[in-house]
Amino acid sequence: MTEPTQYLDENAVAGLLSVSVRTVQRWRGSGGGPPFIRAGARRVIYDPAAVEAWVSGRTFEHRAAELSADESTR
Repeated sequence: MTEPTQYLDENAVAGLLSVSVRTVQRWRGSGGGPPFIRAGARRVIYDPAAVEAWVSGRTFEHRAAELSADESTR
C-alpha cells in the first residue's frame, strides 16, 4: 500500500525555498509560484512533488540558458 502524500503548508514551503511566507502568498496571488491546493476556505497546501517540479523548471545551467527560456515564453 502506498503511503499518503504529506502535503506542505505555506510555512513549510517558505522554509524549504528560503523565502518569507509573504513571498509565497504573493506568488500564489500572482501565479508566479508553485501550484497550490485549496483545501478549505482558509487552508492552502502544496504537493511536495509539485513544488519540486516548479523548482526544477526554474533551474538553469547558466545565465544564457535562463535568458533563452525567458525569450521562449514571450
